[in-house]
Amino acid sequence: MKKPRVLLTNDDGINSVGLWAAYEALTDICEVTVVAPASQQSAVGRSISIFEPIRAGKVSMHGISAYAVGGKPTDAVIIGLYALDLKPDLVVSGVNIGENLSYESIMTSGTVGAALEAANQGTPAVAFSLQVEDQGDKFDDPRRPSQSFSSAKQVVRDVCTRIFEQGFPESADVINVNVPSTVRGGYEITRLAKKLFRTGVEKRLDPRGRPYFWINGPLLDDAEDGTDVHAIKSGAISITPITLDCTATWAVDDMDRLFSVGQ
Repeated sequence: MKKPRVLLTNDDGINSVGLWAAYEALTDICEVTVVAPASQQSAVGRSISIFEPIRAGKVSMHGISAYAVGGKPTDAVIIGLYALDLKPDLVVSGVNIGENLSYESIMTSGTVGAALEAANQGTPAVAFSLQVEDQGDKFDDPRRPSQSFSSAKQVVRDVCTRIFEQGFPESADVINVNVPSTVRGGYEITRLAKKLFRTGVEKRLDPRGRPYFWINGPLLDDAEDGTDVHAIKSGAISITPITLDCTATWAVDDMDRLFSVGQ
């Protein structure tokens, strides 16, 4: 039987340990082609390069041929689908170094952004992220994170195997999978929490005494039962179905009342 085809990408860059952990998890069950950003592209969401050329070149990483794209995760997916004409059965994005939970994160995550772009182009996609114990790992060299990816590799392989064998859920466009740093439970089907961080801004002065600002903020301690944040905090593997349709259908009646006044 012919193996399914996977386009593997990420937002931490082609050097990331998480990307190659996913490759190792998948390579013996499917045909994997790596098309990933040439450099770190975290938190760019679904940003796309439309005002500059995109360069993509074949490189050898760990003895494997891959494509390094001088652009965003979304660019990498589009290059893989249209320039390289890969025709994958599934796009896998990750494994991201750091969790991607809540409305807040998935709107800015390049990992989830790549998966959303794949779905927008008609290919089902899964985004994988691994919770980190040290938040500094999100910003350090992705080639040398302190986190172990052994549990994440098992989850990547199992989730993708289930999809290949049973099919992708018809009502979802993307499956967002978050693996806790220490797995203490099984899979939990979750909804997105509203927030992951307590957003703050720190004002600093540069060496010339001019002010600048740094966006920061600690992680929230927890969220409501049934959310992705709560699942990860309890040690379960969070699986959240995501749709491209951002229409707030439950707001239609309120909108009707608002815009029918005076007509």
